[in-house]
Amino acid sequence: MKKRERAAVVLERLNAHYPEPPIPLDHSDPFTLLTAVLLSAQCTDKKVNEVTPALFAAGPTPEAMAALEESEILSHIRQLGLAKTKSRNVHKLAHILVNVHAGQVPASFEELEALPGVGHKTASVVMAQAFGVPAFPVDTHIHRLAQRWGLSSGDSVAQTEKDLKSLFPKDAWNRLHLQIIFYGRDHCTARGCDGTVCPLCRELYPRRRQPVEWKKP
Repeated sequence: MKKRERAAVVLERLNAHYPEPPIPLDHSDPFTLLTAVLLSAQCTDKKVNEVTPALFAAGPTPEAMAALEESEILSHIRQLGLAKTKSRNVHKLAHILVNVHAGQVPASFEELEALPGVGHKTASVVMAQAFGVPAFPVDTHIHRLAQRWGLSSGDSVAQTEKDLKSLFPKDAWNRLHLQIIFYGRDHCTARGCDGTVCPLCRELYPRRRQPVEWKKP
């Protein structure tokens, strides 16, 4: 099976498994989505969803968040990894949104990536899920599965993103990146599958016997 044939199978199977995948991070608007994605670095979405209700009750808008003390933001997210850095970034980000962007989350990659704590992946999630702009955010699940499924060499996250964008139609990107994340959590986990166990790995590589040593980002 050639690479594009594998990609077609992946798309068909994931559309069947997850026809309408939800956004894993709880949010109500672009600002709360941006904040939640920022907080999710080196942390599970489940843990982020546990702390954001109280945080967003205290700071539901950029103006309200900017009015909080950094220590108050920290008190809400203390149980998350890198909490001190994240509280500082959320505080600075809120001030920048108020003072530079009239209290609105900017709808461009360049402006988003200029915000504290916002890298390309975070910007891609916001552009895709808040503004509907085609993007392909690559997290650990996607980076791992793209290698197991023979869709990317895994040399870097940037290369994985480039490879996946070249293989799948643009109108599928925003949905597909969520579908891969859910499949990676449910079936093709880091320890539960090594490229030979889950249904999709077996379908794509029925003769594979050796585990796939994936390159971590």
